[in-house]
Amino acid sequence: MLLFGTGCELPSAAFQGEGIRFPHLNGIVVSDKARIGSGRTLFHQVTLGIASEEDGDSAPVVLNNVTIGAGSKIIGPITIGNNVIVGANSVVTKSIPQDVTVVGANRILKRKVQQ
Repeated sequence: MLLFGTGCELPSAAFQGEGIRFPHLNGIVVSDKARIGSGRTLFHQVTLGIASEEDGDSAPVVLNNVTIGAGSKIIGPITIGNNVIVGANSVVTKSIPQDVTVVGANRILKRKVQQ
């Protein structure tokens, strides 16, 4: 478990790819059961975790090139697809397909991804 910044819990086992950015190291909590791919950005006050103790090791899987906005919570046995933007203060409890933006509580906005 990496403990640095202010109130950050970042288990090395969760980060399976390369190229992660933490623009503001404050209050980022990642379950040791979560799996996170390459090319992602996690802003401050982000949580990736299990929904309850009964879920056991059912934590989120975040694929590649994902940006997770400040204050967002990604909870439970879900998958966040490639090239996704999670807006600030979003709550995500359902799997999200690739190439979209999600805001609020599981609200998906379709977008054209610039190459």
